[in-house]
Amino acid sequence: MRRLLVLGAGTAGTMAVNKLRPRLPESEWDITIVEQSDTHYYQPGYLLMPFGTYQPKQLVKPTARFIPKGVNLVKGEIDVVKPDENTVTLADGTRLEYDYLVIATGTTPRPDQTPGMAEEEWHRSVHEFYTYEGSKALTEKLKTWPGGRLVVHITEMPVKCPVAPLEFTFLADSFFKKKGIRDKVEITYVTPLPGAFTKPVSAKALGGMLDARSITLEPDFMIESVDNEKKAIVSYDEREIPFDLLVTIPLNMGADYVAKSGLGDELNFVPVNKETFLSKAHDNIFAVGDASDIPASKAGSVAHFAMDLFPDNFVRYVEGKEMTEKFDGHANCFIESGGGKGMLIDFNYETEPLTGKFPFAVVGPMPLLKESRLNHLGKLAFRWIYWNILLRGRYLPIPSHMSMKGKVPAKDA
Repeated sequence: MRRLLVLGAGTAGTMAVNKLRPRLPESEWDITIVEQSDTHYYQPGYLLMPFGTYQPKQLVKPTARFIPKGVNLVKGEIDVVKPDENTVTLADGTRLEYDYLVIATGTTPRPDQTPGMAEEEWHRSVHEFYTYEGSKALTEKLKTWPGGRLVVHITEMPVKCPVAPLEFTFLADSFFKKKGIRDKVEITYVTPLPGAFTKPVSAKALGGMLDARSITLEPDFMIESVDNEKKAIVSYDEREIPFDLLVTIPLNMGADYVAKSGLGDELNFVPVNKETFLSKAHDNIFAVGDASDIPASKAGSVAHFAMDLFPDNFVRYVEGKEMTEKFDGHANCFIESGGGKGMLIDFNYETEPLTGKFPFAVVGPMPLLKESRLNHLGKLAFRWIYWNILLRGRYLPIPSHMSMKGKVPAKDA
């Protein structure tokens, strides 16, 4: 009996076992997934909960509901992986053996890595929306916040869903307009990037959207600390940006056991082949989703497109064949722009977001790099798709590789 061990029952890990269980005969393969939480969270909803779009109960379901029959679900915290022994030890001492290991424990915000960030003002005047508890705390804060200086800040890239900080900024602008206090709120968007986004074409478009909303862009800001007495963030070049309410995206890091096991880089992400997700150091370890170091967005769409390709590759690999499905870094992201509208971008490792239609050429129906009501509705519809199709490994008729059909080349845009 061959043993496949998957660490983490988030988006990528859950999709992996749902797609691989039918492909790997139960008489030949034992599949086990390890997860420390009884609850699976719909993380894209964290962005929208502070503005009243979702209630907390709409973002949670039992982890076990999405684990298929024939897969062992082990609850526990991972302590260490010993790749030379092909074992994983849990915090309670449980020892699990594997023939193949899939690391899918994602990435988490680490406010403790920035001096002053996770101190007395945490979830008081310093907030975040990248965790369930953080989003709930920010929801309560915005209900009564009277206005002042709102600073939306990114510590360092990469972060989960890199457009989410911009979306929060646009939604905040719309939210305060509806409350009738926009004239009492000064919004500053602070980023370590030279522009509003990582991709130049998108950065130009999104930067213009900030200008149109009277939102100040503060680029190239590398934070050194949060000064809680002054209520200001301080950069290494000694710039200070004061705030009354700071909504920060802390440094994102992979799981600590990855570092303890000697499997990760300086941010605890596992170095892998960007097309196949096979570890560069171990020939029986893969890292998928946000846990890997691939140069793509750490986003649900990347996990979706990658996991559409991964099962074929895995089956071929364990049969001693070449992995022929090469992931191209495909990602698409809805960008909430406020006022019941949104944008959509579609890109990969090599190609920047372009204008055009998605998912089908000419007919679309969703416009790319343009605001529309339809894109906003697409964002909201994704929650149902996530729970009922994506997590369960069911077919979704969107190409896994980026298609140029329906898109306008950059030189013609």
